[in-house]
Amino acid sequence: MRRRALNTLAVLTAGTATAAAVAQQLRRPAPERTWTGRVAGLPYDFRRPTMEKVVREYWNPESDAFFTPHAFGIGYGINLARLGRGLLKAVRGRSRSKK
Repeated sequence: MRRRALNTLAVLTAGTATAAAVAQQLRRPAPERTWTGRVAGLPYDFRRPTMEKVVREYWNPESDAFFTPHAFGIGYGINLARLGRGLLKAVRGRSRSKK
């Protein structure tokens, strides 16, 4: 029962954030709509994603950020390049401490 309630809460929250972002854009005059911005502290981007944006969301070795804005939609993705560097550093630090 708890899992169903959490799933329902997650869907309602995502739907509310999406509706708020779309409403935010529709309140602007048509020429001023960018379809990007922030709502409730979360980034959103409803423009057509490019392959470059999708790749950069999940693999951006130049960035120190663990979380990167989604290439399309609301919220964040995980920068796997940064995650990998962090895991590698942790493993190296652990192996050095055992010596």
